[in-house]
Amino acid sequence: MNLRDFRQAVLDQFGPNLEHATPANVREFLDQLQLGDYKASPKKRIVIDEPQRTYESIIKDFFARLLTLPPEESMVLLWTVALDLSFAIIESHDAELLSSLFPVAE
Repeated sequence: MNLRDFRQAVLDQFGPNLEHATPANVREFLDQLQLGDYKASPKKRIVIDEPQRTYESIIKDFFARLLTLPPEESMVLLWTVALDLSFAIIESHDAELLSSLFPVAE
């Protein structure tokens, strides 16, 4: 997916300032991108090297491979990873807030 098409897909989904982004629709958007449901889906996937055994080694492998990709492809992959991680943190934080409002009786 080229950067222009990716940018347009993000703007169409979330609005110019990402004002419509929520943890749920961010996850759905990223899943659709990964499954290729967008017509301008990524043509190339990064395959994680199987011998990697730890989360740290997987992350290192991912970022090392990004350096070998064209800048536009790297930008799209980095942006989607950052969006995913950021909204996962928001979702986790919201879950903690809600759990304090609804304690589980023992």
